[in-house]
Amino acid sequence: MGRGGVVGAGVDLSVRVGSVTLGSPIVAASGTAGHGAELAAYGDLAELGAVTVKSLSVEPWPGNPAPRVHGAAGGAGMLNSVGLQGPGVEAWRRSDLPAMLAARARVIGSIWGRSLDDFAAAAAALAGAEIAALEVNLSCPNLDGGRHLFAQSCDDTAAVVRVVLDAAGGIPVWAKLTAATASVVDIASAAVDAGAEALTLVNTLLGMAIDVESRRYALGSGPAGGGLSGPAIHPVAVRVVHDVHAALPEVPIVGTGGVSTGVDAIELLLAGATAVGVGTATFADPRAMWRIIAEAAEWCEDHGITRIEELTGGVHG
Repeated sequence: MGRGGVVGAGVDLSVRVGSVTLGSPIVAASGTAGHGAELAAYGDLAELGAVTVKSLSVEPWPGNPAPRVHGAAGGAGMLNSVGLQGPGVEAWRRSDLPAMLAARARVIGSIWGRSLDDFAAAAAALAGAEIAALEVNLSCPNLDGGRHLFAQSCDDTAAVVRVVLDAAGGIPVWAKLTAATASVVDIASAAVDAGAEALTLVNTLLGMAIDVESRRYALGSGPAGGGLSGPAIHPVAVRVVHDVHAALPEVPIVGTGGVSTGVDAIELLLAGATAVGVGTATFADPRAMWRIIAEAAEWCEDHGITRIEELTGGVHG
């Protein structure tokens, strides 16, 4: 149920992430909504704040061997080792972007690379595309077991953001960071100082599962493991969003990690997020984002909130 429905009709759900205005704070997180308009079969993409596409490299990339997905112990989420499989930027722009735009989605591009040249080439290939912003994935843990995490270094983070900005043709740049660093606040500051307009916090965390019967790794990536997502990482996301907002209160944050209910989204907003990414929940329920929007709006109505953006950073006083 979107803004036009009965629930939440009196709540202004629009938010502003830097120079980008979103009609709702709920954004499809990268890696969980596919490369195109797949989720349009389950709801109106125009009712979502935006759809962030699965991260793309400048060239096609096959990803990791199967199996690529495994449930986390105790139902706490899932591990994935997809490994950033994708068609490449040019093929995506030609084949998938038009369907997303036809479905009236606000599109956030997402790119990754192994080098500065890779990032620059991917950004240049998106210059002029009809996308609202460009998310720079500096933090995927299941590519070579996390060995290419640019967001573990302030200098590397800043260097990537700079080359993307130079190549992106004026598209707003958002930096997607990991919690797996000694000081995420320092990394966030480096990204912002280099020109990132907003931050996405956080990516999956590196984990592993072993099949005790076969005594083998449960994921095809073997000892490299995979990225843990879902409810298990939600408290981590809340902590990181809280700490970064406390240090950089003017910087917009897309809080992402284990959001499966409207209350989860409200919690991240109160911690300091401007918008909220929903990912793993869509695997269990492809309509999860629309439900979460309705639940968040109903929470606002119940608590006398008429503009949801008023909640951002509320816990900080």
